[in-house]
Amino acid sequence: MEHNTLNSTVGRLWDEEILPSLSELVAIPALSPVFDPAWAANGHLDDAVAHVSKWITARNLPGATVETVRLEGLTPVVMVDIPATPGAEDAGTVVLYGHLDKQPPVGGWGEGLGPWTPVLRDGRLYGRGAADDGYSGYAATAAIEALKAAGGSHARCVILLETSEESGSPDLAAYLTHLRDRLGDVTLVICLDSGGNDYSRLWLTTSLRGMVSVDVTVRVLDAGVHSGLASGIVPSSFRVLRALLDRIEDSATGEILLPELNVEIPAHRRDEARASVEAVGAVGSAFPMASGVRHMSDQDLELVLNSSWRPTLSVIGASGLPEPLDAGNVLRPYTTLSLSFRLPPTADSAAALAAVKKALTTDVPYGAQVELGRPDLANGWDAPETAPWLQATLDDVSKTVFDAPWGTVGLGGSIPFMGLLAETYPQAQFVVTGALGADSNAHVPNEWLHLAQAARVTTSVAHILNAHATR
Repeated sequence: MEHNTLNSTVGRLWDEEILPSLSELVAIPALSPVFDPAWAANGHLDDAVAHVSKWITARNLPGATVETVRLEGLTPVVMVDIPATPGAEDAGTVVLYGHLDKQPPVGGWGEGLGPWTPVLRDGRLYGRGAADDGYSGYAATAAIEALKAAGGSHARCVILLETSEESGSPDLAAYLTHLRDRLGDVTLVICLDSGGNDYSRLWLTTSLRGMVSVDVTVRVLDAGVHSGLASGIVPSSFRVLRALLDRIEDSATGEILLPELNVEIPAHRRDEARASVEAVGAVGSAFPMASGVRHMSDQDLELVLNSSWRPTLSVIGASGLPEPLDAGNVLRPYTTLSLSFRLPPTADSAAALAAVKKALTTDVPYGAQVELGRPDLANGWDAPETAPWLQATLDDVSKTVFDAPWGTVGLGGSIPFMGLLAETYPQAQFVVTGALGADSNAHVPNEWLHLAQAARVTTSVAHILNAHATR
């Protein structure tokens, strides 16, 4: 493969072809179905699918087919099937994964910025879905097109772009079952829905945390009553709920107390975390901490392990609590909290959810009523051992595409697709990477894509595809 041609082709595609189309994709409010229950009627997910499909169809990929796969009642999936180059027909199938659905817009975007307004500024493309994960389909397609232009080889490639990832990929299992025979022997999975700790090297995600979530309501009254009359007689629903949470989490340290949510951290993952800290230094600097607030540890290694291999609890929503200006002297009838647990990559999410439910509903103080709603779960993922050919390719990319050794990261978030594919194709190699950084603002205001890093990731994918086909 001719490297200069590869690099120049990737650069041209990003500047002339990808950036204009990706900017138009940002403008489509393609909310994930959990944030837009009327997604089918609103049509924004279909608009995103049609927009990206049209762009891919126009590319120089001889023999490729671009199809929108639809199962009744489920969000659509884009499937791009690209035949292997001559001589690589026996290398199996490479699945390149991304998603087109988006997080909600939320408020607080900077001056001149907005969720559906693409803005190019200082090498960054701002807008919802630019980095998470609208660029992925473009990058995967461009890697294959550039590889062909440079005379490289690739196995059969299937690009899968789903539209429910930000909702936890509830529809994906059905599609994987539906497409299993068509996918064939998957030997390599490339996921572009991740990133790393800086923009100067290629980062591989080697683990993903699982998740459990549930809404818990504690009810003590059928209606609110005067707090001056009832307090001291009727227990506070908030205090009962606080006591229940104390069974699960040490409020002083954040430690999760239920054994079903904890695992022994593998020694080699500890070593990887230590190497990551040594490479990039402080990991908490990307977060906009309020003045005077300290991190949960003064040891960077412990922070990395906290966010990748230890369980955590976040209260992400609440009900039954009026705004302070609307609050009267009332002992409220109930309190509801939305609990979101991040689990270690190898924890059993079903066992974890069962343990949480038991802790919240057994021997409840004062016999208060407890209602649980909207339970959800997903297992994490721990990467298989890196094959020698992939290790050598990553080392080469570190020199030819980047100027720094590649690194590994244990990602605190979840990508349900990885766990599903790992179960279905246990012999496959996995390359989970991407252009996201800790400061790329995924899910929050001012989301942005580092365009130079996205181009370098695209070039790296081309190298990996060529090495996989010729291994």
